[in-house]
Amino acid sequence: MVNKKVENGRLPQNKINPIFVDRWSPRSMTGEIINDETLMSLFEAARWAPSSYNNQPWRFLYAKKDTSSWNVFFNLLLEGNKVWAKDAAVLVVVISRKNFEHNEKPSITHQFDAGAAWENLALEASTRGIGTHGMQGFDYEKAREQLRIPSNFNIMAMIAIGIKGPRENLPPNLQEKEFPNHRKELSEIVMEGAFRNEEQTIQISKFRNMKCI
Repeated sequence: MVNKKVENGRLPQNKINPIFVDRWSPRSMTGEIINDETLMSLFEAARWAPSSYNNQPWRFLYAKKDTSSWNVFFNLLLEGNKVWAKDAAVLVVVISRKNFEHNEKPSITHQFDAGAAWENLALEASTRGIGTHGMQGFDYEKAREQLRIPSNFNIMAMIAIGIKGPRENLPPNLQEKEFPNHRKELSEIVMEGAFRNEEQTIQISKFRNMKCI
């Protein structure tokens, strides 16, 4: 793939498929309903994520707008997320099984694996022009109780899924944040050999931010 600058202004340092920089996390959504066929395609993409021993620890609990489950999921959100997530088409709670199914021993990588499934979902949505926004701003204890989540599952995050809307739909303070953000330089996150001194990494980051001012 060519190293082209995508419409959202992101410019990768190396040649990659544009789907990775095209994906971002919008808050503005139209409230338009997403049909079941499309929604299941997003979950299908998540289904094919890799996992240790092919354990597939991820589970997705969801509620569609204008259904009986919607208010249960929506009321789990903190007020700051309710402001914009009210216009999502679907809310999804991602949970992950802590133990392997074949022997019930702890799976050290179950959260890592669930993250891969969420990324698959987000990328598939992005290719269809659908926005996804992951959140930790909700009541985890209340979610476990009201969604009857067993103790052998960890609650990972909630995802808002919806058709992207105009920035102007958001309150002014959120309009300022409604753009694709950037990423740390490769030199800050990739280290050949042993771990690099973290203070050195922080200095690199500060220097990079100063250059952007």
